Amino acid sequence: MEVARKANPIIDSPIQVRKASKLKKILSNYQLYLFLLPALVYFIVFHYVPMYGILIAFKDFVATKGIMGSPWVGFKHFERFFDSYQFWILIKNTLGLSVIQLIVGFPLPIFLALMMNQIRSDKYKRFVQTVVYAPHFISVVVLAGMIYVFFSNNGLINNLILIFGGDPISFMAKPDWFKPLYIASGVWQETGWAAIIYLAALAGVSPELHEAAVMDGANKWQRIFHVDIPAIMPTAVILLILNVGNIMNIGFEKAYLLQTPMNQPAAEIIPTYVYKMGLQQAQYSFASAVGLFNSVINLVLLVLVNKFAKKLSGTGLW
Repeated sequence: MEVARKANPIIDSPIQVRKASKLKKILSNYQLYLFLLPALVYFIVFHYVPMYGILIAFKDFVATKGIMGSPWVGFKHFERFFDSYQFWILIKNTLGLSVIQLIVGFPLPIFLALMMNQIRSDKYKRFVQTVVYAPHFISVVVLAGMIYVFFSNNGLINNLILIFGGDPISFMAKPDWFKPLYIASGVWQETGWAAIIYLAALAGVSPELHEAAVMDGANKWQRIFHVDIPAIMPTAVILLILNVGNIMNIGFEKAYLLQTPMNQPAAEIIPTYVYKMGLQQAQYSFASAVGLFNSVINLVLLVLVNKFAKKLSGTGLW
């Protein structure tokens, strides 16, 4: 009896009670966890297991020796990248494209969603939604082809310039034109699609808030600023954090497809550089080191922006 009484406090400790309670909840909702299982397996197999390959960034990888058999070289490949004359060029090009795209492309879906939310004709609203969503479904390869067709030396834009008495411009050959073409095409293609999330957030705004604002004498602009914008602000903060956390991973496909030998000084970014060094020149360890550096920068930016946003607005990813 004495032994039993001494054991009871351990068995009934708060930690064990909480564990038993959590286990009971999991068992009672096992169907939900079964639905979660495929996604969990996917992330483990395709996202976490491949992290083992990060080791080659710290080795001189030899395919015949494998990852573990290749000699360890530490930070040799990172130092080579940092000392390279291309380092600052790549950082400048990557950040230049990403930051300008974020500044231009992030607020536009918010403005578009706010404007579409004010359309009262359902028929016209559906037509506008279809028109602005459609470019998202165009393949990046097709989009790059369209840019070449429109902006080549004999393209539509240069023909219009000639009609109005101007001189043709070699858009695809001049480095100064790469960023405007890249960013403008991205805004045209993705603004409508990105607005869907904000429209969904606006759909959750209670009509009673607008009715109360009208009763208080608020006009349409005042209702947008004092009812609609505060309603979508948490969503906007979350998306801003995600966009900043992905700022160094600007799209590889379009940048690579729009590159020409003459615009390459402005078009070469870290993802295209990793592709060329890793797959075309078979410098796997060096390319992995550059890619790992890129990912670490993204992670640091994500943590910092999330912390700043949580202090400023109380909204964050965690």
